[in-house]
Amino acid sequence: MKISCKEASSICDKSQYKEASWWDIIKLRVHLLYCKTCQLYSKKNSELTSLCDKAGLTMLSDEDKKKMKRDLDEKI
Repeated sequence: MKISCKEASSICDKSQYKEASWWDIIKLRVHLLYCKTCQLYSKKNSELTSLCDKAGLTMLSDEDKKKMKRDLDEKI
């Protein structure tokens, strides 16, 4: 059940976007009990996600992305 800090950071990132499984979240929580570095990473990651949510950032639609890719491909 012990995971590396690298795996913990990956699970932390996934959990921020609701992509982590419940088992991964349990492994992360256990890891965070003893790893101060990952505790700080998790805290900062949560703060960043919160700030991005509050900023109301928007992304390009899939259609806009496809158009941009076509335009770039034509220029190359």
